[in-house]
Amino acid sequence: MRKSVQQIALDAMGGDLGTVELVAGAVEAVRQYEVHMVLCGDENRIHAALQQLGVQESDALQIIHAPQVISMDETPFDAVRKKKDSSIVRAFHLLKEQKVDAVVSAGNSGATMAAAVRYLGRLPTVSRPGIAGIYPTLKDPLVMMDVGANVDCRPQHLLQFGAMAAAFSEVVMLKERPRVGLLSIGEEGGKGNTLVKKTHDLFRQSSLNYVGNVEGRDIFKGDVDVIVCDGFVGNVCLKVSEGLAEAILHMLRDEISQSLKAKIGYALAEGAFKNFKKRVDYAEYGGAPLLGLNGTGIICHGRSNAKAIRNAVRVAKELVANKVNDRIETLLSAVAPSGRDTENTIAPEMI
Repeated sequence: MRKSVQQIALDAMGGDLGTVELVAGAVEAVRQYEVHMVLCGDENRIHAALQQLGVQESDALQIIHAPQVISMDETPFDAVRKKKDSSIVRAFHLLKEQKVDAVVSAGNSGATMAAAVRYLGRLPTVSRPGIAGIYPTLKDPLVMMDVGANVDCRPQHLLQFGAMAAAFSEVVMLKERPRVGLLSIGEEGGKGNTLVKKTHDLFRQSSLNYVGNVEGRDIFKGDVDVIVCDGFVGNVCLKVSEGLAEAILHMLRDEISQSLKAKIGYALAEGAFKNFKKRVDYAEYGGAPLLGLNGTGIICHGRSNAKAIRNAVRVAKELVANKVNDRIETLLSAVAPSGRDTENTIAPEMI
């Protein structure tokens, strides 16, 4: 019988910063969030990482040997099918067997989604699982979905994304009746492409707290709690936002280094600059939840450091503890009582 303490599986081979950084995040999570971590990957490398960190394997830090690695340039579904001993696949297989409660991975995001769909399946009312990104705003953080799993969508898919993201906002962001907006090129309902126009009509007829279209310039105002879009648009938004935040920080550093006055000004406002950096740092939000699956998975940024992994584990724990999937099912039953859209339900282009 599984212990009452949550067991979180970590793909210890994914990510750009190496196994030591990933394992360090797992160690921090064990210390701060009262979870047990199951480290999936090459046992020699994981043992070496633990040794470097001055930590030993224990009930709270178990190792599952998974010698294969799915690289970033491999085709997701083919790699998942062929590499059954990869760290990503072994992690989701453990979740399928209910030996762990959730999976966290900073590896190939397409392979992570593919493994999740293959081994967990979807919730009964979900046509396509998606990735929910968390964005900082001038007010509270918002949830955008989808940010990369489904490039080509139909209106019914976007409606489900809205319901799933609203459930996440309720459970994790503690928002009562989250305000849902649809990303478009204008606030008016008649603006946008055919997909957006048809989706707008579906949202208006739904029981969600739909506030209408949202333009790109308004994303960071924080006037909505959820923004819905297809995975192509969402992924572009995500990458542009990350790049802009990094560029702003570099520009500020360059300007500060130009003069003594600027350096003095920075010294006086150092606390404000640090707070700004914290607000736009993806590591603060941990990772992007995979919503719509019959289980809990978190996709982390490839450059995730120990702090990002630790926070991703925290989000995974909250999703499990607060039964976000039950809330998704409840909302979807109200929004789309006819059930799953059976045509073209798995997106072959998941990235």
